[in-house]
Amino acid sequence: MSAMLTAREELDCLTESEIREFAASLLNELRFKQALIDKLTHEMAVIKRLKFAAKAERFNAEQRSLLEDDSDADLQELAEQIEALQPKDEEGEPPAKKPAETRTPKRQALPPELARREIRHEPASTTCGCGCALKRIGEDVSEKLDYTPGEFSVERHIRGKWVCNQCETLIQAPVPAHVIDKGLPTAGLIAQVGVAKHIDHMPLYRLESVFARSGYALSRSTMAEWLGTLGVRLKPLVDAMRAHLLSRPVLHADETPVSMLAPGEGKTHRAYLWSYCSTVYDPVAAVVFDFADSRAGKNASRFLGFDTERPDEGWRGKLVCDDFSGYKHLFPLGVIEGGCLAHARRKFFDLWAGHKSVIAEQALKAFGALYKVEEDLAGITDTEARRRWRQEHARPVADAFHRWLISERLKVPNGSATAKAIDYSLKRWTALTRYIDDGDLPADNNRVENLIRPIALGRANWLFAGSLRAGQRAAAIMSVLHTARINGHDPYAYLKDVLERLPTLPASRIDELLPYNWQPASR
Repeated sequence: MSAMLTAREELDCLTESEIREFAASLLNELRFKQALIDKLTHEMAVIKRLKFAAKAERFNAEQRSLLEDDSDADLQELAEQIEALQPKDEEGEPPAKKPAETRTPKRQALPPELARREIRHEPASTTCGCGCALKRIGEDVSEKLDYTPGEFSVERHIRGKWVCNQCETLIQAPVPAHVIDKGLPTAGLIAQVGVAKHIDHMPLYRLESVFARSGYALSRSTMAEWLGTLGVRLKPLVDAMRAHLLSRPVLHADETPVSMLAPGEGKTHRAYLWSYCSTVYDPVAAVVFDFADSRAGKNASRFLGFDTERPDEGWRGKLVCDDFSGYKHLFPLGVIEGGCLAHARRKFFDLWAGHKSVIAEQALKAFGALYKVEEDLAGITDTEARRRWRQEHARPVADAFHRWLISERLKVPNGSATAKAIDYSLKRWTALTRYIDDGDLPADNNRVENLIRPIALGRANWLFAGSLRAGQRAAAIMSVLHTARINGHDPYAYLKDVLERLPTLPASRIDELLPYNWQPASR
């Protein structure tokens, strides 16, 4: 049935067969949710077991700390997902837990020496519905820990209680929505932890020390739980960004290895962070990272939407990439290959740097001439104008270079370093020069490689806990923050604003918060 029917009068209008159909659909939905809850609960048990078993393994102190942090974040993320699947009451709240389940440690009061900022929440009107004036009889106060770089402070949320003496109606402003309901941190503090971890590549044990020097001690396990929640909250943005990328005609793709801790084995193994981004010519500036436990081509297929059971689906644009075999299977499916001049040039640069090869020197001059054409068209924004410029200025250079490569290849022995450098370009010549005939294509894959570079430099600080979940969460957070960065936003200011607005923003308006659409909220 097209919509969930809940009102009794709507149910009364159904025939017996429609009621049976409706009941069957509800049962199927309940079974599916329960199966998913059971799967997530089992995953939680596995992570808990691995977390404690890892203490006996041969990890160094830094690796063990990183493993524990990501395990805590995994557990929090799973708890959030399980809670979202639980049945809700009429007000959208989960059912009340039994007393034994609600015993949680009482939060300690925030230090009195921290600066306070009062935020008052009062009813829009102090006149009762019966017409009498309301009387303020007290207030509820809750405190949240806030952080601006270098300094902690406290937000005091004060909600006045107003009562009508005539009809005894009690009115109070609702509790403001927060990214972590009833939690300690403000959006600003969560944003600081997310940026420090995934932009500044600071492990949580170091951030723990930074915060302690700033006036408040936060445990690594607490911050890890916040990161678990952050990953869940940002997932709708990442899903929307991926959908937008798959609507673009041209994408860059690359992948970089990442060490991943493997609990149960006592060592690390190689995983990969795959990167997909729009081109410099695209008005949508976005990058989405995808974490996978291997370099297999199936990971590129999955991200680009290819499915063996639905062969007509999947992205079929122009993919700028290197010569990695993991992309090759995409081209017979309708993806058009765009080569990377920088990769071809690098073969000759290495040859020249190592051996001062005359052939390599001549090849580098030809690549330099092709890049000079790209430099000269930097201000041309029209696609067709770029194509014409390249046809006029780059095509003659490329054709002459191609003839020269063929001629020189006949003079060098098979298997030599020079032969390998020449063969790389000749075998990929069509893909390498496709950009000359297409104004939408860039000449190389440098854009995505530059986006990966700061992540690769900091990857020693974010070894994962041996779970896809931890890697995928990091990839999601980095996707949002690095897309904000390439759009010229301060990642901290952007993330803080997004986290303040997310709790009350309808899902239908999520695109407003994407970094390339974002406008700061008016204060």
